Amino acid sequence: MARSFTPNEARALTAQHQELLSRLETIAGSPEQFRQDVARCAQEMATAVVWGILREVPVESLNVNKEGFKTKLLRDSGFATVGDLWTADPNALAGIKGISLEAAVTMKRRADDYARQAQTAAKIRLSADDRSREATKLVYYLAICRVLLPLTDTARALWSQAASPVTAALADLSPALRRLGWVFTAREVKDRAERAYAYLIRELHSGYGPAARQLFQGVEQALHQTAEQAWDAFQRDPAGFVGLLEQIAPGVLGNGDLLYGLPEDLAHGVSQEPLHLEGLKCTLRRYQEWGVKYILHQKRVLLGDEMGLGKTVQAIGAMVSLRNDGASHFLVVCPASLLRNWCKEVQKHSDLSVTEIYGPDKDREFALWRDRGGVAVTTYETTGWLQPLVREASFPLALLTVDEAHYIKNPGAQRTAHVTALCGRAQRLLFMTGTALENRAEEMVSLIRVLQPELAGEAGGLAFMASAPQFREKVAPVYYRRRREDVLTELPELIQSPEWCRLGPEEEAVYEEAVLSRNFAEARRVSWNVPDLSHSVKARRLQEIVEEAEADGRKVLVFSFFLDTLSAVCSLLGPRCAAPLTGAVPPGRRQEIVDQFEAAGPGAVLPAQIQTGGTGLNIQAASVVVLCEPQLKPSTENQAVSRAYRMGQGRNVLVFRLLCENTIDERLLELLAQKQDIFNAFADRSQAAEDQQEAELDEAGLGELIQQEIQRITQKRQAALPPAPEPET
Repeated sequence: MARSFTPNEARALTAQHQELLSRLETIAGSPEQFRQDVARCAQEMATAVVWGILREVPVESLNVNKEGFKTKLLRDSGFATVGDLWTADPNALAGIKGISLEAAVTMKRRADDYARQAQTAAKIRLSADDRSREATKLVYYLAICRVLLPLTDTARALWSQAASPVTAALADLSPALRRLGWVFTAREVKDRAERAYAYLIRELHSGYGPAARQLFQGVEQALHQTAEQAWDAFQRDPAGFVGLLEQIAPGVLGNGDLLYGLPEDLAHGVSQEPLHLEGLKCTLRRYQEWGVKYILHQKRVLLGDEMGLGKTVQAIGAMVSLRNDGASHFLVVCPASLLRNWCKEVQKHSDLSVTEIYGPDKDREFALWRDRGGVAVTTYETTGWLQPLVREASFPLALLTVDEAHYIKNPGAQRTAHVTALCGRAQRLLFMTGTALENRAEEMVSLIRVLQPELAGEAGGLAFMASAPQFREKVAPVYYRRRREDVLTELPELIQSPEWCRLGPEEEAVYEEAVLSRNFAEARRVSWNVPDLSHSVKARRLQEIVEEAEADGRKVLVFSFFLDTLSAVCSLLGPRCAAPLTGAVPPGRRQEIVDQFEAAGPGAVLPAQIQTGGTGLNIQAASVVVLCEPQLKPSTENQAVSRAYRMGQGRNVLVFRLLCENTIDERLLELLAQKQDIFNAFADRSQAAEDQQEAELDEAGLGELIQQEIQRITQKRQAALPPAPEPET
């Protein structure tokens, strides 16, 4: 029987498969090396942070306990800081005249003690604005690891699939490698060799071979990328990079709180909750994974994480885990402005199907959700129509998520009644709000009453001492809140800059007329309400900020309370501006505007009415935020800034407040700073307080501000009058 292939062809085919299997096995076994590279670079960066701390500590601090070290000799010899000692060799120190080897060793030991103390306070921070040598190395290896770790899983799967049958086929083919003796080989052996050759050809060209070669190409691209490409990848997905770093080197970001503020016994139960996140398309941060476990373990909870911490993705993670355990139907209730955002987030972060139940097609949409399951997203206004249908449906409602749950804090409101009726149908409840702490403790207890009535009774009895640890511990099984600075230790810096401007004559005349006529709204629009924007100092400063942002490769968010001010901004900046986000823009269109803004180049500007664009949307594409005027409560400004300064932001965020001297801007800023201090006293403890009202100026306060300005303007004008002539004698 003649062979259908030559011995050389058999040898070449054998060599190709041996190389494929060998490379797959090498890649499959290499993830630990990739992880070690990242961990090593993270440690180097942490060491650089420690060095930065120690070089600010003068060498004289060694004598804080009066140990008598000759620090003047050290300084005179060039060892001016503790950092210099930390990196020095004891023998070099002992070489200084007047310092013994024993003293040198002791001083070096003290410097090491300082370093250990600094290590506990040190945390690394990744930002595209700080591309130090250590940061670049870490980002470079993270970029490699980010690509290679999934490829190692693929390589392991391919190797497991192919190794045994291919190795067996290679053994069957081996007799055909000999040039001589084939004619004397048994017919059965020849048949096996022929079948093996045909099988190996198929595997090489249409079996595991193409997938292996594509995988090798991905590995080569990852290993040969440049540092610039790694930074570009970081800027596209900083949250993914940081999440991976947190997995590989836990604690290096500076957050050592493993319980995230929960009582120890509750935390133990939460930690044991199993997660099944197959189908989740993003990497959860460690604190987010803990939040998902809390939601699942406690079943009926109020998640009050500060804005920017990813409450939405935690809710989606809980739905995915429940789906993987057999659940089928999930419902989200949210304000109309967030409807499209919720749909996009579910599609982006999971493989769950999503149905929007809203508007004229809601009958058809409900039927679609009823039949196929997945996530339904609806509005508060639609719940009255929806709740009887859900109540009568045959499917179990696995999880009801109520976003911006403070909308139902009033027990007597109709939408509260509708949502509460839906709650009675759900197996699990998740209320979400980032603003619960701005309400009275009784209002927070009213939300808890829907979730866990028994606990609400106990917590209500403690509402009078809501600022005490006892209240926080009592509500911990149902209310969970974490702050940005506690868990996002790696966030780039938030740099806030008050931009004080001096009014020109035209602006001053318009402003004073508004004040004297007691037109508070027009007074707040100071500088923006001049007929000609060339006379507006705030407009000129905004132009400068936008030009600087473009030169630095940044995009800009511009917030104002007033539609007229936004119109002025659009007129001023022209084609740089996206369509303004205002209350008149339909919810679906808002997300389209944000998407277009994200796709625009540096220098792009997104104007937004602060009560519309300041909540619910994620706009990390912008790293410059401009506030055209002070707002009436601190939380409004904080929410607006949080649109850009949130998880996933890869650059430091610059916040510019446009302010005019000797105007109501100054008075507002002073009062709001006081109210922010009062609010922080409660917010920092992650709980509501009975006497804490919304930190907002009331009508009386506004009237007092106007009266103060009228008095100031009147006094100024009187001082400018020429002196009265003295009477003749």
